[in-house]
Amino acid sequence: MATGRAQAKKEIGIVTSTKMAKTISVNVERLVKHPRYGKYIRRRTRLIAHDENEVAKAGDRVEVSFSRPLSKTKRWRLVRVVRPASLETNMPRAATEDTHQEG
Repeated sequence: MATGRAQAKKEIGIVTSTKMAKTISVNVERLVKHPRYGKYIRRRTRLIAHDENEVAKAGDRVEVSFSRPLSKTKRWRLVRVVRPASLETNMPRAATEDTHQEG
């Protein structure tokens, strides 16, 4: 009976920021039942993850794995991009045209 190392904890979330070098910010959402009222509330955790090849983009759904401390706040590594962001979410919103005409 061989006892190996435990598997690293993995989470799936949405990339919210890629502004840091080789680092991404990932929001992981979960549902928590309110202790008194029983309603389910959305809670989110912000994870700072290492992205060595800078493959993740904002809006991507990614899988991250817990790892050794990589910096003061970085404790996660990017495992894979589960689903790339759709083209609609990456495109900037169209400038609103001014429909008010003078005259």
